[in-house]
Amino acid sequence: MSIPSPLAQRRYLKMNGLGNAIVVLDLRDVDVAVTPAEARAIAAQPATAFDQLMVIHASRTPGIDARIRIYNTDGSEAQACGNGTRCVAWAMLGPVLEPGRERLTLESRAGLLHVTRKGDLSFTVDMGAPRLKWDEIPLAEEFRDTRMIELQIGPIDAPVLHSPSAVSMGNPHAIFWVEDPYAYDLERFGPLLENHPVFPERANIELAAVRARDHIDLRVWERGAGITLACGSGACAAVVAAVRKKLTDRRVRVTLPGGDLFIEWREQDDHVLMTGPVELEHAGTFAPEIFAGAA
Repeated sequence: MSIPSPLAQRRYLKMNGLGNAIVVLDLRDVDVAVTPAEARAIAAQPATAFDQLMVIHASRTPGIDARIRIYNTDGSEAQACGNGTRCVAWAMLGPVLEPGRERLTLESRAGLLHVTRKGDLSFTVDMGAPRLKWDEIPLAEEFRDTRMIELQIGPIDAPVLHSPSAVSMGNPHAIFWVEDPYAYDLERFGPLLENHPVFPERANIELAAVRARDHIDLRVWERGAGITLACGSGACAAVVAAVRKKLTDRRVRVTLPGGDLFIEWREQDDHVLMTGPVELEHAGTFAPEIFAGAA
């Protein structure tokens, strides 16, 4: 006889951050952790299919509003998700701007995340400082300059993609600089690059095209999720990498398939700020039968 999942009949929110499919699950009232099998079961349902599952837990630290755990569709945990963090802020602060309910501080595997409401449906997330050293990203071998690492796909004399920038925004990113992000078969190359031996924790893969000093076009293969319409940490990583290569200024509009994010790599404290929208698609409860065999 199987044990019922404690997630059965729990309320969820299906949201999106710029098209990035997000499910928000609030578990602050119970001491329960989501298992990888339960995350996969939720992702497999049409109504709750997600790019990231954002689970809100009660904080163990005084002065911190909540602790978040982030799951990919394959059940693995992610350290950071900027678009999902904005959705969590909307779920916690409420749908309408209210005086005194404008800021949150959240714990994550990537560190503390500070979120500020910019309007009823827009939030700014302080993603903290990027990590740029090879062993912080991490990479499997030493590269003194992570603005360009030795990695390529295709023939040695005519590689299809090569020489990406490497950045960690709490999770590892490899940014390939191209003329047209849509000219490449990312569905084919994404899994190969995500799981390349140079990335011991796998990596998010970005194809980036610089359009102006304040504009980047971006397409993303997310670690553990695949091609997504948007990726907040990926947009942050791309801007950091572009600034380091002197390709853009520090305030950049990043256009993804789902729309625009506005990124600032602040010079005075090295923090990366990401501003963008959220949208509620529907609310519901998990049917017990979806967790059969997953508890």
